[in-house]
Amino acid sequence: MTFPFAQPLTPIAPGPRVIPEPPRRGEPGGEPCGVCGRDDAIWQDDTWAVFNPFSCSLPGTVWMASRVHADSFSDLPAPVLADFGRIVGLVERALLSLDDVARVHLNRWGDGGAHFHVWLMPRPLGMLEATRYFLPVWEDQLPAAPQEEIEAAGKRIAEFLRAHT
Repeated sequence: MTFPFAQPLTPIAPGPRVIPEPPRRGEPGGEPCGVCGRDDAIWQDDTWAVFNPFSCSLPGTVWMASRVHADSFSDLPAPVLADFGRIVGLVERALLSLDDVARVHLNRWGDGGAHFHVWLMPRPLGMLEATRYFLPVWEDQLPAAPQEEIEAAGKRIAEFLRAHT
């Protein structure tokens, strides 16, 4: 059993489509960009920044954003796009260096804000219910971790990144 809900669930039909879609943060007519100008990164270089989430249930969860304003992979300048693999690989290694982490899941959702960012989430060792695409569902259902645990994991991740960049 990997699904974090009791059965049976009742499917619902999607609502009517909204066209045109409302603007996202960082798009004309939307709220200001939530990434540009932030100064709370746990680590950054000239191209990328890594942030702790405001709240999460899995300490070690971080999100990584390009420093340049871009919406998606297709908008990233070639040098930034080329550097993505190097940095995301280092962030993954940093998460794997934490205690009790079995795997790291990389997630990119194109909704929310119009600024390129990805989420990296550590799957706890032995939490087989959270394999495959179930980790974000479980993360949303588990109780929030204490902020000091989130910050302590972020500090260890930042130390790892500083030592390897």
